[in-house]
Amino acid sequence: MINVLVWNEFRHEKCQPAVAEIYPRGLHAAIGEYLSQSEDISVTLASLDDPEQGLSQEQLDHTDVLIWWGHMAHGEVSDEAVERVCRRVNGGMGLVALHSAHHSKVFKRLTGTSCNLKWRHGDRERLWTVIPSHPIAQRIPEHFELPAEEMYGEPFDIPKPDEVVFLGWFAGGEVFRSGITYRRGAGRIFYFQPGHEEYPIFHDENVLRIIKNAVRWAKPAASAAPVECVNPAPLEH
Repeated sequence: MINVLVWNEFRHEKCQPAVAEIYPRGLHAAIGEYLSQSEDISVTLASLDDPEQGLSQEQLDHTDVLIWWGHMAHGEVSDEAVERVCRRVNGGMGLVALHSAHHSKVFKRLTGTSCNLKWRHGDRERLWTVIPSHPIAQRIPEHFELPAEEMYGEPFDIPKPDEVVFLGWFAGGEVFRSGITYRRGAGRIFYFQPGHEEYPIFHDENVLRIIKNAVRWAKPAASAAPVECVNPAPLEH
């Protein structure tokens, strides 16, 4: 069983009626409901206004993969919570960062860059599967379209990804590395660009399947463990 914590700052849904209409129980609930249909995935929902911001050490210790969505309240996430999350990722917990999570404290801390990009509201996006053999791309077509999405465009100020699994093209002409992977310590990270709150992105079957595939890919390996700084005796004398 893969224990998944779906974390969402859960603010837009509370203050924007149009967003609440698309995600009446929060976009994290839409993702969690889909994932819960799989027998090998156990889902817990959390948000910024929960005790300890939904990111207590106890909660994280029981999490195999953390899914993160944030936008308007990045600055409200405490440095202590960020430290706990990053420590767990380096220790083997998987992280799936969605859409505007590129500017979260956690993602910027793990990448070490500004993660800045171009953006524009309301554009059609075509997502291309660049590595069809990748586990995250299983049962995903060569390409699929989102009728309306927030445009994210290059340059994207990130370290060179380990892999670019999906590439996005927008009707305005821009392109973007829309699905990328990293490894940090013993943990696996997948960043996936679609997911602007004003559009029903997390009701799209391909988007949800990619997230599910990413959860299974990012789960800790059986041997996952942080590298310790030790002072061993020599093997040879």
